[in-house]
Amino acid sequence: MKKTPLLAGAAALALFPLSAAAQDHDPHAGHAMPAAVAEAPDAVDHDAMDHGSMDHGTMGHGNPAGPAEGSGTARLPANEGGHTGLHIDAGDDWMVMAHGFAWGVYTDQSGPRGDDKAYVQSMLMLSAEKETGWGRVQLKSMLSLEPLMSNVGYPNLFATGETAGGEPLVDRQHPHDLFMELAARVDVDVGDDARLFVYGGPVGEPAIGPSAFMHRGSARYNPEAPITHHWFDSTHITYGVATLGYQTSQFQLEGSLFTGREPDEKRWNIESPRFDSWSLRGTWTPSPAWAVQVSHGRLKEPEAQHPGEDEHRTTASVHYANGRGLTATAAFSAKNRDPGATLTAWLAEANWDLDDHHSLFARVENVKNDELFPGHDDALHDVPFRVSKVQAGYAYRLPLTGPLNLALGGSIAAFDKPRALDAAYGKHPIGATVFARLSIGH
Repeated sequence: MKKTPLLAGAAALALFPLSAAAQDHDPHAGHAMPAAVAEAPDAVDHDAMDHGSMDHGTMGHGNPAGPAEGSGTARLPANEGGHTGLHIDAGDDWMVMAHGFAWGVYTDQSGPRGDDKAYVQSMLMLSAEKETGWGRVQLKSMLSLEPLMSNVGYPNLFATGETAGGEPLVDRQHPHDLFMELAARVDVDVGDDARLFVYGGPVGEPAIGPSAFMHRGSARYNPEAPITHHWFDSTHITYGVATLGYQTSQFQLEGSLFTGREPDEKRWNIESPRFDSWSLRGTWTPSPAWAVQVSHGRLKEPEAQHPGEDEHRTTASVHYANGRGLTATAAFSAKNRDPGATLTAWLAEANWDLDDHHSLFARVENVKNDELFPGHDDALHDVPFRVSKVQAGYAYRLPLTGPLNLALGGSIAAFDKPRALDAAYGKHPIGATVFARLSIGH
C-alpha cells in the first residue's frame, strides 16, 4: 500500500507533459466538438478547414450517424459527445487522440468478508483516425498499469469473476490487463447515410452487451466496478475479435467472432486467439438523447472456474443523455450456462453534472449469483443467491490546465441479501470509498 501514492504521483507527472503538448498543438483541446460537427460530420469540408483552429475536443464522430462511440464498436447517445482529451493533428488528415486517467482510490468494505485497500486504477487510450473520400480508418489502443496491482485486485463485496493464484475471486474486483485494446476499424461508405465496417485485432471487444462501464458517461465518476460486471462487461477485454457491421444514422447491426475465455492471470501478455464464440447485436439511436441495444452471444467456456460449461448470454440496455449534464443507463442480462442454470442481473446508474464543478452519481444493481461460495466442500457451493447493491456518491471536478482535470469525491454503498448470508457478510455490510481522479479529458 505504501507504493500507492508513488504510483499516483508518477501518473500525474506523466500526464502533465501531455497537457502542455495539447496547448502547443490545439488551443481548444479538452472542449467538446461543436454540435453541428458531431451530428453531421460528413457535411464538414475538412480540407477547407484550418486544423490548427478546429475544435477537436471529442473523437469518434466520424460515422454518418453522429452517435458517440463507446467501447469496442458499441454506440452511445450523441449527446454524450464521445471521449474528450488531447488531440493532435498528425498530418495527412490523421488526427491522434489521447484520453485516460490515473485514479487513486481508498475503499473500506465492512463485515466478516470485508477488507480495506488503497490502490490505483489506470487507463490510457491512444488512437488515430483518418477520414477518407470513401470512409474512415481508425487505429485503436488502450493500456492499463493495473497489473502492478496484486492479482487479488481490490475489495468489492459480492463481486465475483476470474481467478488469483488458481482460486476464484470472490468479494473482489480483478485488475485489468496491460493490453485492454489493440485493434483497428475500417468504415466504407455504401450510401449517403450508411456504412459497412470491419473491426478487429489481437485485443478488442466483441458486439455483445452495452458499452463497458468505464466508457459510459453514467459511470464516469463511480470508482467501483459493478458487481454485475461479469454479466454485462466481461468481454470488454477479449483476445481475438473480428466484427462485421452495417450502420445508418439510426441503426447499427453487427456480428462478431471472438475468443470466449476470459483473460487469464498473466496480465502483462497477449493471449492466443481462439475465435470459438460468436455474438450478434442491434442498436437503435432514434435521437441524440437515446441509444437502445439488444444482443445475444454464445461464449465457449468463458470462466476458468466453470470448465466444460459454455454460456448463452442475452443483454438489453437503454442509454440516455440530455446534453445538459445528465446521463443514465438501464440494463438487463441473462447468462445461461450450458449445462447449468440461467442467472439474471439488472443495473441502473446515472451521473448528473450539476454545473462545471459538482457531480452526483448513483448505481443500483440486482444479481443472482452462484459463485459466492466456491469451495466444493462448502454446503453453499453453487447455491444461487440474489443480492442487491445501492451506491451513491459525489465528485468535485477541478479543471487544471489544457485537457487535464482532477475530480475528488467519494461514495457509500449498502447491500440487500438473504438472511442465509448473514454469517458470511454480517447483517448490514456497507462499503465506503474516497478517490482522486486525474484525467486527460472528462
